[in-house]
Amino acid sequence: MHKKTPYDIIRSRYVTEKARTLEELKDNTSNPSVAKCSAPKHVFLVDKKANKQEIAAALEKIYAEKKVKVKSVNTITMKPKKKRVRGRVGYKSGFKKAVVTFDKGDQLGESV
Repeated sequence: MHKKTPYDIIRSRYVTEKARTLEELKDNTSNPSVAKCSAPKHVFLVDKKANKQEIAAALEKIYAEKKVKVKSVNTITMKPKKKRVRGRVGYKSGFKKAVVTFDKGDQLGESV
Protein backbone atom coordinates (compact mmCIF):
# COMPACT_ATOMS: atom_id res chain seq x y z
CA MET A 1 0.00 0.00 0.00
CA HIS A 2 1.31 3.43 -0.97
CA LYS A 3 1.72 5.88 1.92
CA LYS A 4 0.80 9.43 0.93
CA THR A 5 3.34 12.16 1.48
CA PRO A 6 2.20 15.63 2.57
CA TYR A 7 2.82 16.85 -0.98
CA ASP A 8 0.44 14.18 -2.34
CA ILE A 9 -2.32 15.52 -0.08
CA ILE A 10 -1.66 19.25 -0.54
CA ARG A 11 -1.45 19.96 -4.27
CA SER A 12 -0.91 23.75 -4.31
CA ARG A 13 -2.08 27.12 -3.01
CA TYR A 14 -5.32 28.25 -4.61
CA VAL A 15 -4.99 31.93 -5.49
CA THR A 16 -8.11 33.76 -6.58
CA GLU A 17 -9.52 37.16 -5.74
CA LYS A 18 -11.79 35.64 -3.10
CA ALA A 19 -8.92 33.65 -1.57
CA ARG A 20 -6.77 36.79 -1.36
CA THR A 21 -9.65 38.59 0.40
CA LEU A 22 -9.78 35.77 2.99
CA GLU A 23 -6.03 36.09 3.58
CA GLU A 24 -6.27 39.84 4.11
CA LEU A 25 -9.20 39.76 6.59
CA LYS A 26 -6.82 39.52 9.55
CA ASP A 27 -5.31 42.92 8.65
CA ASN A 28 -8.66 44.68 8.22
CA THR A 29 -9.79 46.63 11.29
CA SER A 30 -12.15 49.17 9.71
CA ASN A 31 -15.27 46.98 9.92
CA PRO A 32 -16.14 45.78 13.46
CA SER A 33 -17.61 42.46 12.28
CA VAL A 34 -14.53 41.71 10.16
CA ALA A 35 -12.17 42.74 12.97
CA LYS A 36 -13.12 39.50 14.77
CA CYS A 37 -11.37 37.50 12.02
CA SER A 38 -7.91 37.79 13.55
CA ALA A 39 -6.69 34.32 12.55
CA PRO A 40 -5.09 33.98 9.09
CA LYS A 41 -6.91 31.84 6.49
CA HIS A 42 -5.40 30.29 3.37
CA VAL A 43 -6.92 28.24 0.55
CA PHE A 44 -5.23 25.11 -0.85
CA LEU A 45 -6.04 22.59 -3.58
CA VAL A 46 -6.04 19.14 -1.99
CA ASP A 47 -6.43 15.49 -2.98
CA LYS A 48 -10.09 14.51 -3.53
CA LYS A 49 -9.85 11.59 -1.10
CA ALA A 50 -8.08 13.48 1.70
CA ASN A 51 -9.98 14.13 4.92
CA LYS A 52 -9.65 17.13 7.25
CA GLN A 53 -7.28 15.43 9.70
CA GLU A 54 -4.92 14.40 6.89
CA ILE A 55 -4.97 17.93 5.46
CA ALA A 56 -4.16 19.50 8.86
CA ALA A 57 -1.32 17.04 9.53
CA ALA A 58 0.14 17.53 6.04
CA LEU A 59 0.15 21.33 6.36
CA GLU A 60 1.79 21.23 9.78
CA LYS A 61 4.46 18.90 8.36
CA ILE A 62 5.07 21.05 5.25
CA TYR A 63 5.35 24.27 7.26
CA ALA A 64 7.15 22.69 10.25
CA GLU A 65 10.06 25.17 10.09
CA LYS A 66 7.60 28.08 10.49
CA LYS A 67 5.93 26.28 13.46
CA VAL A 68 2.37 26.92 12.26
CA LYS A 69 -0.57 25.30 14.02
CA VAL A 70 -3.78 24.51 12.12
CA LYS A 71 -6.86 25.67 14.02
CA SER A 72 -9.56 24.38 11.63
CA VAL A 73 -10.06 23.02 8.11
CA ASN A 74 -13.14 23.52 5.94
CA THR A 75 -13.35 21.57 2.68
CA ILE A 76 -15.34 22.24 -0.49
CA THR A 77 -15.69 19.77 -3.37
CA MET A 78 -16.18 21.60 -6.66
CA LYS A 79 -18.16 19.72 -9.30
CA PRO A 80 -16.92 19.35 -12.90
CA LYS A 81 -18.15 22.11 -15.18
CA LYS A 82 -19.50 21.57 -18.67
CA LYS A 83 -17.40 23.22 -21.41
CA ARG A 84 -17.86 23.38 -25.16
CA VAL A 85 -14.84 23.12 -27.42
CA ARG A 86 -15.42 23.28 -31.19
CA GLY A 87 -19.07 22.37 -30.75
CA ARG A 88 -18.42 19.29 -28.65
CA VAL A 89 -19.32 18.99 -24.99
CA GLY A 90 -16.51 18.27 -22.57
CA TYR A 91 -15.93 18.70 -18.88
CA LYS A 92 -13.48 20.75 -16.88
CA SER A 93 -12.31 18.45 -14.11
CA GLY A 94 -13.64 18.93 -10.60
CA PHE A 95 -11.39 19.49 -7.58
CA LYS A 96 -11.39 19.77 -3.82
CA LYS A 97 -10.21 22.84 -1.97
CA ALA A 98 -9.56 23.44 1.70
CA VAL A 99 -9.93 26.72 3.60
CA VAL A 100 -7.44 26.41 6.44
CA THR A 101 -7.50 28.64 9.52
CA PHE A 102 -4.19 28.94 11.36
CA ASP A 103 -3.63 30.07 14.95
CA LYS A 104 -3.52 33.81 15.58
CA GLY A 105 -0.11 35.24 14.75
CA ASP A 106 1.01 32.37 12.46
CA GLN A 107 2.33 33.39 9.04
CA LEU A 108 3.24 31.34 5.99
CA GLY A 109 5.52 34.14 4.84
CA GLU A 110 4.73 33.61 1.17
CA SER A 111 3.57 36.56 -0.88
CA VAL A 112 1.55 35.41 -3.84
